[in-house]
Amino acid sequence: MKELVKSLVEKAKERLQELQIELARADIDVEEMKRLSIEYSKLEEIVQLHEGLEELERDIEFWQQVIAEDPSAEKELAETKQEHEQKLSQLISLLLPSDDYDSIIMEIRAGTGGEEAALFAADLYRMYSRYAERKGWEVELADFHDTGLGGFKEVVLFVRGKSVYKHLKWESGVHRVQRIPITESSGRIHTSTATVAILPEVTTVEVQIDPKDLEIDTFKASGHGGQYVNKTESAVRITHLPTGITVSCQSERSQHQNREKALAILRAKLFQLKQEELMQKISQQRKSQIKTAERSEKIRTYNFPQNRVTDHRIDYTSYRLKEILDGDLDELVSKLLEFELAETAKRILS
Repeated sequence: MKELVKSLVEKAKERLQELQIELARADIDVEEMKRLSIEYSKLEEIVQLHEGLEELERDIEFWQQVIAEDPSAEKELAETKQEHEQKLSQLISLLLPSDDYDSIIMEIRAGTGGEEAALFAADLYRMYSRYAERKGWEVELADFHDTGLGGFKEVVLFVRGKSVYKHLKWESGVHRVQRIPITESSGRIHTSTATVAILPEVTTVEVQIDPKDLEIDTFKASGHGGQYVNKTESAVRITHLPTGITVSCQSERSQHQNREKALAILRAKLFQLKQEELMQKISQQRKSQIKTAERSEKIRTYNFPQNRVTDHRIDYTSYRLKEILDGDLDELVSKLLEFELAETAKRILS
């Protein structure tokens, strides 16, 4: 990984020199200058981050030598290593292609396993909500169907924040849990699943919808929401007639607000459909080892008896299940970003 990062940073330095020449051109127009300046700023940040990483690596070597004589310096070494990991994650994120969005729609659905699957879906909802809180992202509930026993058959939410799609896009797929359910009297371990879908929230420019293609129904909201629930038909269900895609939203008091949210979810689903059709047409498209993150693929297992979380796509296991379910997802996200960077670097450098 270190050599791959170094090679990509060298390419960034070469491009910076080219940009300096281009930006100094007398005939450059305002729009081109703006575009090149944005690229220059990003590449400059990459180079500066890498220089900071190299300095931290020298600090790590220094503290390792100090520890040999003074074990009390372990705290300084641990803090330096943690700072290094954070900066490396930042750098990897910048080096990756900018297929990024600052707003996503996340759908979590209970899979096989009955009530236990619904409880696991609720666990995933809390995990992602807490991860978003750690990152300073905004979470907004759009739709939900609870079981009345603390679980969710389905929950849909908006998550908004810097680079949210880049960090969460690989969460799409089937999540599997292995544990003893609360209702299991014999102590037998059950396997249940929940599915997660991550959809970038797109604009009306990226996906245009003809109002004639929509069938819109209203109904009374149910579940959480206060005294207004079930009193007015504020919830909205929209069916896209050409594709048969149906979405709903009931989290807002206003029918208009629910309609706008439902349309945003529909746009995201139609955008995903277009992307999938495009990928199928491009037969020479490289099939990444990280697979496609489709919901049919079992991507991760949460094993309670062994306190283990395994991501099957990159064959990585962590024994910090409790912390991960409490929203400390950085470890897994960083490993997935590293893998994506390695694949991207091979393609760029080949």
